[in-house]
Amino acid sequence: MPDNDFPDRARETTVFFSYSRTDQKEARAIINLLERAGFAVWWDGLLEGGERFANATEAALDRARAVVVLWSKTSVNSHWVHDESTRGRDSGRLVPLSLDGSEPPLGFGQFQCIDISRSRIDANDGEIEKMLRAVAALHDGGELPANHDLLAHPVPNRRNLLIGGGVAAMAAAGLTTWLIDPFSGSSPDNGVAVLPFENLSGDPEQNYFSDGLTSEIRTQLSRNKLLQVVGQTSSDEFRGHQGGAEEIADKLGVTFLLDGNVQKAGDRVKITADLSDGRTGASRWSQSFERPLTDIFEVQSEIAVAVATSLAAVMDDGPAIDRTTQVGGTNSIAAFDAYLRGKELYEAAIDEQSDREALAKFDEALAIDPEYASAAAARSRTLAVIGNLYADFEERVRLYDEAVLAARKATELVPDLAAGHSALGFALASGKLDMKAARVPYERTYALGIGDADQLSRYATFKSRLRDYPAASAAISRASKLDPLNSRAFRAMGDIHYFGQKYELAMSAYRRAIGLNPDIGNYYSLLGFAQLMLGQLDAADESFSNKMSKVRRLPGYAIIAHKRNDRSGAEAALAELQAEYGDKSHYQYAQVYAQWGDTTRSLAALDAAWQLRDAGLTALYADPLLAPVREEPEYIKLVKTMGFI
Repeated sequence: MPDNDFPDRARETTVFFSYSRTDQKEARAIINLLERAGFAVWWDGLLEGGERFANATEAALDRARAVVVLWSKTSVNSHWVHDESTRGRDSGRLVPLSLDGSEPPLGFGQFQCIDISRSRIDANDGEIEKMLRAVAALHDGGELPANHDLLAHPVPNRRNLLIGGGVAAMAAAGLTTWLIDPFSGSSPDNGVAVLPFENLSGDPEQNYFSDGLTSEIRTQLSRNKLLQVVGQTSSDEFRGHQGGAEEIADKLGVTFLLDGNVQKAGDRVKITADLSDGRTGASRWSQSFERPLTDIFEVQSEIAVAVATSLAAVMDDGPAIDRTTQVGGTNSIAAFDAYLRGKELYEAAIDEQSDREALAKFDEALAIDPEYASAAAARSRTLAVIGNLYADFEERVRLYDEAVLAARKATELVPDLAAGHSALGFALASGKLDMKAARVPYERTYALGIGDADQLSRYATFKSRLRDYPAASAAISRASKLDPLNSRAFRAMGDIHYFGQKYELAMSAYRRAIGLNPDIGNYYSLLGFAQLMLGQLDAADESFSNKMSKVRRLPGYAIIAHKRNDRSGAEAALAELQAEYGDKSHYQYAQVYAQWGDTTRSLAALDAAWQLRDAGLTALYADPLLAPVREEPEYIKLVKTMGFI
């Protein structure tokens, strides 16, 4: 349908406002506040006489970044409001308000509703400010539009909003840290890398503790939206200080380096931390902490606060940071220790035994502290990995059910824990194959994890599988800047370009991943499929000849051989794949058959993959290898069943 069927206002919409006509007076007041804040708001009062209501509403809903819903005793019974709210909920764009204290209807209770029943509905009201912050968080970078004029208070220098005032002072001024785009380049000195703290205990078995402490400090700093904190993988490349400060800072693209060492002995711990200027190598701040082990959580926060304070002293606009405790953490040393041991095992990614040992450690942490949200999130992701890689069908179903429950527990315990929402999205998508249900947790992951390269990569990968190429590209670009030496980030970037049919860009990203980690054979297979899609059969053949799993290599060989009219070679490659993997690779069989032009067998293989809940189906909607069957009714039905559309 052509765009000119709809009003110009719908094309520029950033906020869709849903309400009952009975509440129009209050709705107009809220709409005015949103517009004064610089947002383009669509509401039904914009409809011109004779205009098609359904078409205009549909267009505005599709284009809106945020769907603000005004619940009241009248609107909770409105089918229109319910339908519009459902669209906002399912796409992760919902901002619910309660006008008169009414509870949202069934199906919307999991979203925190902003109660404006006692609100003055003006620019200085705290609940209205919450609404504006929530709307801003759903826009790129979480930034208020440049033309907003809501703030009656003068904008303070962020240096004055440091520790002690922090987030509270910003809220009092009508501002919050997440309303600043950390990637705008306006503050070039806000890049920090947290290098691995050295274990000085003399016992290599204690490496897990120093690495875990480093990770916790890095995570806490990454929640400061005014800092760009380099991801773990890139930072770990400089374990043991390979190179001077200037060289390390240059390779990581940052100005500051946080370094240190840890010595744990009995029930005491000694930590030394040093913040240096990567441009000169000079120390900007250094401090030693010798405390009882039970004070470890306070020390983590003290270090994060001290880093922010030191950066403020050398920047024109220093970053604010809150004194809050670690999000999703624990006050139990024993639980923390078990969690760190589990994390070390999980990240080692050695084999099934190490993954199951990691799971046991996360279970131990939760047995000690059942409200340890980070441990629940880690448990969920580990259950999902075990189910995906090692389990038979019956165990896989059970493990994924447990993964969903563990992730939901994490998000219920700490709603602001990005890792919990990410784990939930992963379990729902890869385990339950419910792409529709996974949308909301992934959107929450993005909103909460904007400074975390791993969370950004996971969100980007998910969005690419929904064929949302712009959102996926933007997120993976941020992730690669935060973790520039992480081969997985560039592998994900390659996947996103591949699913977006940008094959030249995909090849470039895959080659970057290979350059960073040439030992991961599957990177070559991904490069091979991009080459195959461009008709570069010889190059693809060479890529597939590199060491990799047969489930990657053999489908490529089967497709290439068929394109070369080598029927016997194609059949032999497929037969070897089927003999090796049996019922575990129906998705790959579907890819091969689709490329052979055998629609019937491709669709049958997809049905078999669905019956066995093959996690490969998460790529179904975007996979270019399945393009030949996309118009088939069976394919379209499966796409809808899984919630892609």
